[in-house]
Amino acid sequence: MAAGLRITAASQVRETEPFGYTEQPRFRNQVIAGLWEGSPWQLLQAAKEAERRVGRTPGERWGPRVADADILLFGELVLDDPELRIPHPGLHERRFVLEPLAEIAPDLPDPVSGRRIADLLADILSS
Repeated sequence: MAAGLRITAASQVRETEPFGYTEQPRFRNQVIAGLWEGSPWQLLQAAKEAERRVGRTPGERWGPRVADADILLFGELVLDDPELRIPHPGLHERRFVLEPLAEIAPDLPDPVSGRRIADLLADILSS
């Protein structure tokens, strides 16, 4: 993705129904874990640059797009800023995020609730 990121784990790629605006092709989702040398803000800039490099252009929220790179977690950091929220605000309620995350880090705690990723996924699967 970017210089300064060392990938340590990657989930399988999953194809899922689109989220938000549903009149578009299915999504392909993957979660990666890595070690980052910089700040969360620098990682956000690197993610946005990676999106641009593969052809993402500004468009409708949740609309069709070539790529969408989100920061789900950044260690134990909790950050609530208009530009960047960590953990990702939809983390605990989106199966398409929790399934690949649980594949690579089931015991990782959500820094807000303290609950394991596997348990957050189990909640969604049982509802």
